[in-house]
Amino acid sequence: MRSARFSARLAHHPLLQWQRKELILAPLEPILHPSPQRLWWLGLFIFLGHALYGWIWSAWLPQPYENLTLRVMASLLGLSLMTRRINHDPASRLTQVVFGLVVWLELPVLFSWMYLCNSGSAVWLATMAIMVLIYYQVTDWRLATAGTMTGGLLAWGLFQYWGPTVSGVAENQRAVHAMVFAFAWTGALVLSLSSANRRREQLTSTLATMSIMAQGLRAPLSTAALVGDAIQLEMERQPDSPSAPQLNKLALRLQALVRNMNHQIDMQIANAKLLQLPRYSELVSAAKLVNDAVAAYPSPSARQCECMKVLIHNDFDFCSSTSQFSQVLDNLIKNALHSLAAADSRYPHGALRIEVGLLRERGRIVVTDDGMGIAAALLPQIFNPFFSSNRGTGHGLGLAYCQQVVQSAGGSIHVKSAYAIGAIFTIELPLASL
Repeated sequence: MRSARFSARLAHHPLLQWQRKELILAPLEPILHPSPQRLWWLGLFIFLGHALYGWIWSAWLPQPYENLTLRVMASLLGLSLMTRRINHDPASRLTQVVFGLVVWLELPVLFSWMYLCNSGSAVWLATMAIMVLIYYQVTDWRLATAGTMTGGLLAWGLFQYWGPTVSGVAENQRAVHAMVFAFAWTGALVLSLSSANRRREQLTSTLATMSIMAQGLRAPLSTAALVGDAIQLEMERQPDSPSAPQLNKLALRLQALVRNMNHQIDMQIANAKLLQLPRYSELVSAAKLVNDAVAAYPSPSARQCECMKVLIHNDFDFCSSTSQFSQVLDNLIKNALHSLAAADSRYPHGALRIEVGLLRERGRIVVTDDGMGIAAALLPQIFNPFFSSNRGTGHGLGLAYCQQVVQSAGGSIHVKSAYAIGAIFTIELPLASL
């Protein structure tokens, strides 16, 4: 009992709670402030920077060691971030992996190698300090910390086996170098942690306010539901009244509106839990998920309900949460119906199509609509929290929620669209291993 109480007390220690919050619960941000433009400019900076400094350190201000082959290879790595396949969707797993690998090779690995090969010269001591600061400004501090350690160790190992025969850092300068590195690393870590906390606090505060506002709408909706019940009760008391059919129709419309609004509130509250999404390993059938979500969606009109078409090419199972993925489909269906309404659609059958299938050993759920579509300039931002292409009613959380849920299942979500030609949202998921 004593050990159990000690363990419980230890688990609630402020330091351990902080470590759990920062190291485990805080969402990873492999690319800070992601956007296609930012990735393109980073790629250009890498490409031109290596060409420029390769010339400076070899011709203008020559250093003891410079390697043209390494500079060319590093420049080509920068070009990868400038390609549309990599930078068009910063949230995709491929982009995040390529970006992480490129900055890891470019910064801690290459810079540590050059520092060692130049015997820790003043130029490369300063460059290493700047490298640490840059690394913590482009990726999550946990990834930067792990990358700095592993990159430095890899460079040291390569230097031991293949490095040039040069003298090391002078013994009387090693403590100086250690203090410079410690100062640069500590400053970068503190700045990165404070920036991450500030971003999360702002988002959490806004999401909590939106959740409270959504909950506040329950009271007037309950009153509206009671009014609908009262109308139906009065109609039952006077069944022969000439206005009975009209009153019945109004009562049914009012009750349908209340159900729809309550459903929308549930969606907003779920979206507002963007940063507190628990992870699940429930086995989910894609076909059943889609069919159930479409059947349960509270369409405000029969025409909207009839315009939805489900196509099951191949069913598949994946590991996630049925409730969370139902919310994902609700968000996508709601956006598609808004897009169809904006296009003055008559909601023909198949104007909103949801397909389930397989491609290259991955499951796919594709939601296609023939609505207004999304302007090309807006596509890179639509998964960002609080960004909405629907300026009138959108809050910009739905697609951010969708992306978070899909990524927590190991998948990715992409969109293809153009103004006035509709949109195609594709969810790709790893198949559950049986």
